[in-house]
Amino acid sequence: MDRRIEEETQQDFDWDKNQMELENRIRNLVWTVSGDYTLNLKVDTARYQKMPNAVLYDTIRQGAFAKYFDREAYSMYLVKKIYSGAGETELMTTAQLVTEQAVSERLEKERPGVKSFRLRAWEEILDLDFSGLTAYAIGRLKIAYIRSKRAEDLGIKDILSGDLKRWMNQLAEAKDAEDTMELIRLTDRLYNETTDPLFEKKHGSLQTVLSVTIEELTEYTWKDFLSEDLYEDTLQTYLEKVSLDMTTFDLENMSEEKKEEHQKTSAQKKVVIVDETALQRMHSYVECNFGRTYLSPAEEKSRNYQFCRGIHSDCSLYYTEGILKNPTVNNYQLSYARKQKDKNIHAYYEEHRTVKQNVKILSGMLKKALVQREDIQTVEADHGKLTASCLWKAGRCENAKLFQREIRNDALDFVVDILIDASGSQRQRQSDVALQAYILAETLSNVQIPFRVMSFCTFWDYTILHRMRDYKDPREKNSGIFEYITSSNNRDGLAIRAVGSDLLQREENKKLLIVLSDGKPYDVLVNRPNARNPQPYRDQVAVDDTAREVRRLRQQGILILGVFTGNEAELQAERKIFGKDFAYIRQVKNFSRIVGSYLLKQIEE
Repeated sequence: MDRRIEEETQQDFDWDKNQMELENRIRNLVWTVSGDYTLNLKVDTARYQKMPNAVLYDTIRQGAFAKYFDREAYSMYLVKKIYSGAGETELMTTAQLVTEQAVSERLEKERPGVKSFRLRAWEEILDLDFSGLTAYAIGRLKIAYIRSKRAEDLGIKDILSGDLKRWMNQLAEAKDAEDTMELIRLTDRLYNETTDPLFEKKHGSLQTVLSVTIEELTEYTWKDFLSEDLYEDTLQTYLEKVSLDMTTFDLENMSEEKKEEHQKTSAQKKVVIVDETALQRMHSYVECNFGRTYLSPAEEKSRNYQFCRGIHSDCSLYYTEGILKNPTVNNYQLSYARKQKDKNIHAYYEEHRTVKQNVKILSGMLKKALVQREDIQTVEADHGKLTASCLWKAGRCENAKLFQREIRNDALDFVVDILIDASGSQRQRQSDVALQAYILAETLSNVQIPFRVMSFCTFWDYTILHRMRDYKDPREKNSGIFEYITSSNNRDGLAIRAVGSDLLQREENKKLLIVLSDGKPYDVLVNRPNARNPQPYRDQVAVDDTAREVRRLRQQGILILGVFTGNEAELQAERKIFGKDFAYIRQVKNFSRIVGSYLLKQIEE
């Protein structure tokens, strides 16, 4: 196995080759070492250009750390510590040392060949980062650690004294750690001693840090910690960044100006605070990350005036066909969207037999029901085809009906809207949700029922409605569903209100709205100048508002089916929102049977 790792890592990684191929090869290293082929990680291919050996070694250590410890729990602790006021650069350097000490000996016992990668990686780090590391205490500890390990490899005893010796002794405890919590305690203690001895006095103990809730983290803006080309400023994005950085043994130093800015923004919690300048840039930022809108400014203003009322005051709607169809700049989000589309398409090819079978079954069920609706009925009427046998009634019977008229049930008097929750909480299910929507789209195309497919998410106070397929589009446009991508939060009530209003304007007699969601409406509170600043859109407030919009549309004649795509723990909220008309899809293969039974019921009625 060691030879396999060495052969893979020694191959010529040519930057001119396809970047995705490079990412896949690096991921394979992590999966090989960790043994977990479901492990999701972000690959820093740009850094590979500068420090190839360090990237390869860090990649191997990522796999090892995921194998021996709980990577997500450790990453969450780091995010909570930064949220509580810790310096990001110093804390991440501390985490790199702790994770290195925790896995290096374990890893080398299983794979002795890894040692050579480590030595080459450290040579790069000392060559490129030495002067920067000497500028702060934890950086000097990193240098001491690398030198100590190099001396140990050469059979030389490295002599340390003072604080460095004491900190090195503490760091050595990591190699005997039996669980992730031991590493968290060590990281916390080491950071406080080397970087901020007054941390507990100013911000609280480790217990205080760990008691920070997910809601508090989600409400907090991580924008100041992310580069401008990252596609969203959410907790999930920052958590992914931390998961990568904590096992990345070189980390470029934060400038003094950025450190001061970080310390200032760390005090801000629970709300996103934006100034007038940020408000002016907000629309252009949304445009850069979600694609140009297809509405004119007048249409956009009209819709916002019509729908953004009550609990949705100070919110805005943004209609787009997506960043892939209407990009403004070549940024990270555009690249991410392309990759996610490829993943969705790849998932389709892996499940194409299941998908086609579902489409076939569901189409057959609906076609049979629609044919029955097309039965022709003959009824007596006061106009139509004259019935000779009834002429005797003329002048003799009141309201005599002397004619017969054929009544044909209009089987295609249906229109459907498919609305998909595209918030960040759906991230792990993106491909599954896309496949479910695609099954519906192909089925409705087969039976020639007009339909539209849209997704929604909320970034700051913009609820983005991404139109992937319109009512009159040809069947080929169904593939636009694979452009489904998740991001940020979700204001379900506003999205359902806006989409339902369009559906009400349709001429068809039978109107159906199918909502694919995880039953967790949640939106951050944006604190804007001169705004009314409504309460956060979450928990019972958000569930009640979404349920109210569903009831309002049903009273106006729209049939609404909720297709639940979330975790079973959220089923109660889904039931409250959609009542008895919701379907829980655990596996894609069951999609046609469950959704088909509901559609059949509506057609037959």
